[in-house]
Amino acid sequence: MARLWILVFLCCLRAQIRALPELLFANRKDIRIINFGLNNESTTTTTVIDRLEDAAAVDFLFSEQLIFWTDVSIEMIKRTRFNGSQIQEDIITSGLTAPDGLACDWVGKKIYWTDTETNRIEVSELDGTSRKVLYWKNLDQPRAIVLHPENGLLFWTDWGEVPKIERAGMDGSEMYRMVIIDTNIYWPNGLTLDYEESKLYWADAKYSYIHKCDFDGDNRVQVLQGSLPHPFALTLFEDMLFWTDWETHSIHACNKLEGEDLRVVHENIFSPMDMHSFSALRQREVSRPCDVNNGGCSHLCLMAPDPPLFTCACPTGVRLLNDGVTCADGAQDILILARRRDIRKISLDTPDYTDIVVPLDDIQHAVAIDYDPIDEFVYWTDDDVKAIQRAKLDGSESEYIITSDIDHPDGIAIDWIARNLYWTATGTDRIEVSRLNGTSRKVIISEDLDEPRAIAIDPISGYMYWSDWGETPKIERAYLDGSGRSVLINTSVSWPNGIAIDYMGGKIYWGDGKEDRIEVVDMDGRNRRVLVDDRIPHIFGFSLHGDYIYWTDWQRRTIERVNKHTGEDRQMIMEKPDVMGLKATSVKGKAGHNPCGDNNGGCSHLCFFLPTGIICSCPIGYELLADQQTCIIPEAFLLFSLASDIRRISLETNHNDVQIPLTGVKEAGALDFDINDNRIYWSDFDSKTISRAFLNGSGVENVIEFGLNFPEGMAIDWVAHNIYFSDTLTNRIEVARLDGSARRVLVWEGLQAPRSIALHPAEGYMYWSDFSGQSQIERAYMDGTHRKVIYKGGRANGLTIDYMEKRLYWTSLDTNTIESADLYGGNRQRVIPDELPHPFGLTQYQDYIYWADWSTQSIERANKTNGQNRTLIQDGLEYVLDILVFHSSRQSGWNECAVDNGGCQYLCLSHPNDTTGDWDYVCECPTHYTLNEDLLTCTPPDTFLLFSQKNTISRMVVDYKLSPDVVLPIYSSRKYTRAIEYDAAEKRVYWIDGRAKTIRRSYDNGVQPEVFIPNYGEQQVFSPYDMAIDPYTRTLFWTCSETNMINITRLDGTPVGVVKGDDNQKPRAIALIPEKGLMFWTNVVRTQHKIERASYDGTEHTVLFGDGLGELGPITTDSASETLFWVDTLLKRIESAHISGSDRRTLVEDHILYPIGLAVLGDFLYWVDKQAEIIARVNKYTGDGWERIQGETNYLTDIQAVGMPLQADHPCVGDNGGCSHICIAMGDGQSRCSCPLDLVLQDDESTCGDPPTCSTKEFTCVSDSNLCVPLSWRCDTDYDCDDHSDEEDCPYCNKNQFRCENGQCIDLILRCNAKNDCLDDTDEKFCTAPCQPSQFKCDNNQCVDKMIPECDGVTDCNDSSDEKNCDEDPEEPGVVSKPQEMSGAVIGSIVALIFIVFIAIGLVIIWRHCRCPAQPGASNARGVTDNGQYSTVLMVNQLGGRDSSNKYLSGAARCSNLKSTNLHSCTNGKSSSSSCGGLFERAHPTGASSCSSEMMSVSGNSNYPKETLNPPPSPVTDRSQCMADLYYSPQSPTASRSYRHYKMRNIPPPPTPCSTDVCEDSEPYVKTPHHQKHHATRRKRGNKYYTNVTNFDITYEPEPYPPPPTPIMSDNNYESCPPSPSTERSFFNPYPPPPSPATDST
Repeated sequence: MARLWILVFLCCLRAQIRALPELLFANRKDIRIINFGLNNESTTTTTVIDRLEDAAAVDFLFSEQLIFWTDVSIEMIKRTRFNGSQIQEDIITSGLTAPDGLACDWVGKKIYWTDTETNRIEVSELDGTSRKVLYWKNLDQPRAIVLHPENGLLFWTDWGEVPKIERAGMDGSEMYRMVIIDTNIYWPNGLTLDYEESKLYWADAKYSYIHKCDFDGDNRVQVLQGSLPHPFALTLFEDMLFWTDWETHSIHACNKLEGEDLRVVHENIFSPMDMHSFSALRQREVSRPCDVNNGGCSHLCLMAPDPPLFTCACPTGVRLLNDGVTCADGAQDILILARRRDIRKISLDTPDYTDIVVPLDDIQHAVAIDYDPIDEFVYWTDDDVKAIQRAKLDGSESEYIITSDIDHPDGIAIDWIARNLYWTATGTDRIEVSRLNGTSRKVIISEDLDEPRAIAIDPISGYMYWSDWGETPKIERAYLDGSGRSVLINTSVSWPNGIAIDYMGGKIYWGDGKEDRIEVVDMDGRNRRVLVDDRIPHIFGFSLHGDYIYWTDWQRRTIERVNKHTGEDRQMIMEKPDVMGLKATSVKGKAGHNPCGDNNGGCSHLCFFLPTGIICSCPIGYELLADQQTCIIPEAFLLFSLASDIRRISLETNHNDVQIPLTGVKEAGALDFDINDNRIYWSDFDSKTISRAFLNGSGVENVIEFGLNFPEGMAIDWVAHNIYFSDTLTNRIEVARLDGSARRVLVWEGLQAPRSIALHPAEGYMYWSDFSGQSQIERAYMDGTHRKVIYKGGRANGLTIDYMEKRLYWTSLDTNTIESADLYGGNRQRVIPDELPHPFGLTQYQDYIYWADWSTQSIERANKTNGQNRTLIQDGLEYVLDILVFHSSRQSGWNECAVDNGGCQYLCLSHPNDTTGDWDYVCECPTHYTLNEDLLTCTPPDTFLLFSQKNTISRMVVDYKLSPDVVLPIYSSRKYTRAIEYDAAEKRVYWIDGRAKTIRRSYDNGVQPEVFIPNYGEQQVFSPYDMAIDPYTRTLFWTCSETNMINITRLDGTPVGVVKGDDNQKPRAIALIPEKGLMFWTNVVRTQHKIERASYDGTEHTVLFGDGLGELGPITTDSASETLFWVDTLLKRIESAHISGSDRRTLVEDHILYPIGLAVLGDFLYWVDKQAEIIARVNKYTGDGWERIQGETNYLTDIQAVGMPLQADHPCVGDNGGCSHICIAMGDGQSRCSCPLDLVLQDDESTCGDPPTCSTKEFTCVSDSNLCVPLSWRCDTDYDCDDHSDEEDCPYCNKNQFRCENGQCIDLILRCNAKNDCLDDTDEKFCTAPCQPSQFKCDNNQCVDKMIPECDGVTDCNDSSDEKNCDEDPEEPGVVSKPQEMSGAVIGSIVALIFIVFIAIGLVIIWRHCRCPAQPGASNARGVTDNGQYSTVLMVNQLGGRDSSNKYLSGAARCSNLKSTNLHSCTNGKSSSSSCGGLFERAHPTGASSCSSEMMSVSGNSNYPKETLNPPPSPVTDRSQCMADLYYSPQSPTASRSYRHYKMRNIPPPPTPCSTDVCEDSEPYVKTPHHQKHHATRRKRGNKYYTNVTNFDITYEPEPYPPPPTPIMSDNNYESCPPSPSTERSFFNPYPPPPSPATDST
């Protein structure tokens, strides 16, 4: 009896358990458990963990109370414990892309997952360790995964091109792998197992069914068909199936056998994803061999189908040893790959070639990579960070090795024996070497390098090899120290991107990215042959290991390998974007040895093994002692300049010269140094600059780069930190701070050819030589005053001072001697008694003088007093231009300028005190600045002239005789300056760049140069001609010669608009009278030039002068005298007149050749004459007093006056006079507001708005003046305006009134009284004209366009007479009416009408098909909103041409009236990017039209291959539709991932941008046009609706190629391209293409 009660109790307990199912499901932002309560009467939801990014797949380990989930946004697998703690643990953090499926092995305690992007199925321990790739072949987007640990089986769905369900062993064995379902399957989303019945269930989201089958695929049975909008996850509990549905946002359930008892068990879920029955019954505990000692396995013990029911396995990339249980000590042979943003390692020991990201930070653009097998460090170059870095293979010990003076490091190589690091730098065109830790850096090759790239080292033979893809591509070889250089290959080579050495075979291999082939040659350059020349569109990275050559291909986005002997056995290792350099290597150990491997060869710094033996070498700044092993820092050395380089010679060890590795040296001239920071300074005759750099060649920068012509002399004031320099062609001596700022002209009068300069800061004197007719040496204070000639008698050069003995030395070029004198010119003597061949440069150090001789091409030294002990220092030196000794004794002494610059704001200049005879100093200002009363600070000029030449802008003061003109340091003006303007308030210069056709600006000190008004596009759409600034309204007026318009732009960059432009206008020169709001311009329309005037807005337009004019040049105005001046270049005269047009007269007729610029300053009129090459002026009132103020000034283009007084109470000052656009001064202290041409002044008389766009027969909506509705829709009780304004303030007519179409009510008797009583005249419509046969006549005589309008439920007559008596029987009861007989004509007419209708319908269908071919699954032509519902986005490109567009688009929306978004409206309709282009889908990320499933190029060709035909929706793309704004993390890896294209099998990959191959014919690139987005309002009734269209531009960053179109969540478009993780992800910030030889070289 007791047993019976126990049985009853157990049955009841089981019934209760069956009634208490719990469901674990992911809801993207959280994970929840649903408990349905007792007998499903109540439902409770428990949040396991919330605040997630994007949870997709989920599973659990019930025994451990662990819940695992994947996050597809941050690309991680995490876990938590079901204990309420909500503590997250990161399990898998790298190497994931789209982890869509997840399953827990509760027996073997493992987690399995699928990755739809990498196409892998992986396994790991529960903590994420011992991660292994199980399956990677023949996978194409695997998704759901389930396990049967008891049988050792796993199942997964694959929704790739061939959708299927597969089964395999959980140990990764291929024996049990088989496809069990591959028919009648499309999007297999959900998957679950019935362990008791041994059945597999799956849901198909495309075919909307749930099926089941045996584990081998047999006995397939339909469980449920239909009623499944979009099933995603599937699970089972006892006899019930549960599934989530994306469309219903619910969890559904049915009986597992026949699909009965279908119901919704939980709804209103935010975003239901994966789901499982959370119960111990789903994870029955069984005993397995892995439970004991891990099955004896060293790492992974995996369940297996066959006895012993488990298999030992190793982590990815590690081999299993022969004992079958132990794994090797990591990967032995690896491939290290540099991608743009990461470093990856790939094991070559296992066939899966899984890439593992090395955890490193701050990788911006990795390029080249190498590996040191001794210390196991990876080295790589970063082109963006401009550094060389290194780290261990596990990412530890990451550090920067080289960080300074490295530009575009393209190649890197390691000498693992001597422990040296070599690299090439394309930016500096050098090959350098250092120790592996970055010390002992040395430039070994810097000459005759154009674009060095790949480099390879052979430390066993003592050679290095490198490629150069410059103007003369080649492969070269040299000894490891850079000597013994020779060219190996220089024919039939274009872009030798990679080099590899076969040490055993004695071969050199290289890949050519332009010739698209791999070649091999002997190490001496013989026996060259092509190894591979097929399907290598753009090879870049290159490496050799064992019997294989490995390479990366930029265009195919692949890593491949091939046999190095035969070129066969080709294999693709990986397909990955952004692949750069790579290195195939053994992880440990490297063969080979040489003496440098033993104690660094005895060298203190660098050891090089050469074919002839080892040599020791020193880094830059060190010198090798006589023992040829030890390097020291020398106390003193010689510096001298040759034509293209600067070198140093030791004065203490040997006399071998060493080139200082400087970049950009073209023709070095004068030399000096600053002992304070160990920098050298030099002038360059070719580039016309003065530059500086550190002694090691780093930190090269230009100090003076403007206004120099031939800087032959230069000297450093090391006390005050100033630089002095002379210019032989401009005949000036100037001074500036050491950084080039505060530049001042010291001496300019009485100079003819100043040359060498020497300074004595302690005494306050400067010395220079002058090669004028009276060749001499002068002395002056260091401020340029108190000049005195101390020597006459020949051309002196190489001035140098002996500061100890206070003597001045120089070489005499006329007597070929070296002479000296005291610092006052006395005690002159000849140092070298014999005549020298051709002495030139000279310096002094201790007891010796050193000089360079051009004839003997040598450097010698001799005693400084008697010329004895002459010693040859170095010969074979051609044309040494300057020479000096670098030593602290050459820059000693002190004065007060050394402390805080003497308190001076700009320049502190030392000089003797005239009273005491001691030294003193004075503060000075930059040229044209004024020293203030405090004698310390300076004030910039406020009255001056600016004049422009072809590539410079210069400043000149009015009193030009007291101060010369100076060139402003504006670098961006070095093109073609057409016209200039100046904003005195901000001290900014504006100029028109005639070559780029832009307006640019910069502060007058050269800071912040920028394009002010750009000219975008390949075809420049406008061409600025002239401009003028209104200082009160802060606006720039400019004329455009391309579109013949006058434009206004605010000085903050905001465009105001066009104020003048029509067919009768060709405005060119322009001038303003801001005080009266007037503008003047020359109009060169047709053959008659005119001078015209108008207000700022173009109104009050009048022609001032049209007669007596030849060809008009520049014009200018004088506000003070209200005078207009202009140049007539044909009649060669300057005229003037009052601004009203009166008092016209000729001002200047003489000395006029071709004036090109006019300006008024004070009482003078200035002009620049391009042909005469002068700047001249006359009295502006009389034209008298012609004066040339500057001559021999070529390439003059314009002149501008600065400093005219401004009106203090101008009405437009401040807030633009309260005007939104244009403020016009009236001249009487008042102002008015106005608008550009495309806007109108609103009722407030200060704000401009769009003009009315509605016709008189349309109603303008209140809140949107661009929205028009037909007037007949006004007050029709239907809201047509978005703001409902069409139904506001409506009059309601009674039965005795007639309602006009505009809503007006009039007495009914006024209808058809032959008088227009309605304001819209509609009361007299249809009154007298008889109705047509096809019309119905209403009681009020109105004619309606319907044959039979009565009683059709629609009121067509205004008096509703067509709907009268509709409730009454039309015939008497009981009377049978006789059918009327139709005539043949009537029947024929009806048949003909029906035929015409069918023809019309057919034509419409054909036309629509041609306009927009239907794509399978293409979305509705009107677009799709984000929630999947149709909106009414009208596709203009489907509406036909202009007429059909206007049929649907009214007002501003019509194509012909669309406004340009560019208020610099200088296009005049000539731009190819018309606003009438095709409209694009509003919700489409790529902007593609919904009438095509492919993104098309401008030419109509697809820019990339078709996407995979069968990707179903995934967690990632679904997120983008429903919650991207809420739960998408912008910092997640997804936000910056490169685009991974999906291609159909057997279709070649897309081409790369033409930048990679300089637009090779085989590699086209089509630019993506800017797209437009439009918004439409609702449709009203049958055929009357309105569409409002607005435009905007979407700017795309450069991409490898455009991403494929993303489908829209609509059932209508699933078949074409449903959403998938990869396609959705590719839209977010794809990387631009990597650099290429073409782009780098520019």
